[in-house]
Amino acid sequence: MRHLLSAVVQNVPGVLAHISGMLASRGYNIESLAVGQTQEPGISRMTFVVLGDDRVSEQVRKQLEKIVTVIRVEDISSRDYVERDLMLIKVKAPPGGKRTEIRELVDIFRGRVVDVGDTEMMIEISGRASKIDAFVERMRPYGILELVRTGRVALVRTGQDSTVEEDLPVRAG
Repeated sequence: MRHLLSAVVQNVPGVLAHISGMLASRGYNIESLAVGQTQEPGISRMTFVVLGDDRVSEQVRKQLEKIVTVIRVEDISSRDYVERDLMLIKVKAPPGGKRTEIRELVDIFRGRVVDVGDTEMMIEISGRASKIDAFVERMRPYGILELVRTGRVALVRTGQDSTVEEDLPVRAG
């Protein structure tokens, strides 16, 4: 089973290395990891995808909660949430029919061409992981030159969030 964990952490040097190292040392594999700042200065959100049963998810959550720089951890897998992944993909796209076909697929998948060269294109796609996986499969026959993905980010839908302001640390000053 796939579990989506959201951790709110202090944005300090070494927090990512500490957390990923702790999980690896205990044998937990991170399928996806995305980290970024939140609306609160000095606070970041880490979104993990881990595979395993509910026991694995609970153990990972408990281990994360022991880390001093971790403010809050939540398994949002069973909640109503919005999930997105971002991908940049560079494909072979010689002028003519193939390039037109690729542009049509980009439109169907609601992507965006972000760079065009003489014989290649770079495309940006965001959405659920399954959408991005499907787009990658459609691009394979054209020839994928390079591909990079961000990892999943997710937030619980409005009205579902249990977060309250007093959970966040108070900033001095």
